[in-house]
Amino acid sequence: MCRLILNLVTAITLTMVFCSTLTAAPIPRMEAVPGGVVHIPLGPEKPKRVEYHHRPVMLIKKGPNWTAIVGIALATPVKTQNLMVTAVNGEQTTLQFDLHDKSYKSQHITLKNKRQVNPTSLDLKRIRREKKQMIKAFQHWSPNINPDSAFILPAKGPFSSPFGLRRFFNGEPRKPHSGLDIAADEGSPLKAPASGRILLTGHFFFNGNTVMIDHGQGLISMLCHLQQIDVEPGQMVHQGERIGRVGHTGRATGPHVHWSVSLNNNRIDPTLFF
Repeated sequence: MCRLILNLVTAITLTMVFCSTLTAAPIPRMEAVPGGVVHIPLGPEKPKRVEYHHRPVMLIKKGPNWTAIVGIALATPVKTQNLMVTAVNGEQTTLQFDLHDKSYKSQHITLKNKRQVNPTSLDLKRIRREKKQMIKAFQHWSPNINPDSAFILPAKGPFSSPFGLRRFFNGEPRKPHSGLDIAADEGSPLKAPASGRILLTGHFFFNGNTVMIDHGQGLISMLCHLQQIDVEPGQMVHQGERIGRVGHTGRATGPHVHWSVSLNNNRIDPTLFF
């Protein structure tokens, strides 16, 4: 009888923990800046759709209320932003929020492979083709109710290049750094930062061996410069599962993983997720 009661209590406890996990999904830290994340409270009724720059945004339930989790692109001007909310009955409301300026540092990198700075015409054809593939993946939307957004680091090592750096390759200005670089040992395991489905894998001109993971509701990870890839498109992976090994393929000066996090197709600071 005592054992039966103990088993019953254990089962109830595990059920409570499981339900709590489903209803209290962690969310990224708010930082209302270009490259950051903004939380917009929406009230107790879940809207039919919420859009930012005509793209759907993540909706998370926090207690009795719903919240829009909006990713802000690095190039976004620091001015009042609009969020379009469509209720279940079709009524539309515009919510506004403000951004704050943030200064990102500069980084100068010297590359021995001149084609990685000034690609040939053949290289450019390949780059444009690969860019279309990655854009399509970043635009992917899956309607998971509670995306897995409590991230872990995909590799062990120091942060060699933080997010948002204004970059110069061989003295020539390039787009700001849209991810976080982690300097890890060559061949060391690369893990999924959160659970999800593999969207895309391949070898790209700049990114080298790359894996893209869909975590749900427009939240996507891209991990680049792998030595090898151990997953395939369509495969489900769990947080901490090995997806490959760290390398320095593509445009890389040494072994590391470049980790980009995209939310509503805007690249944002990965450190906001852990």
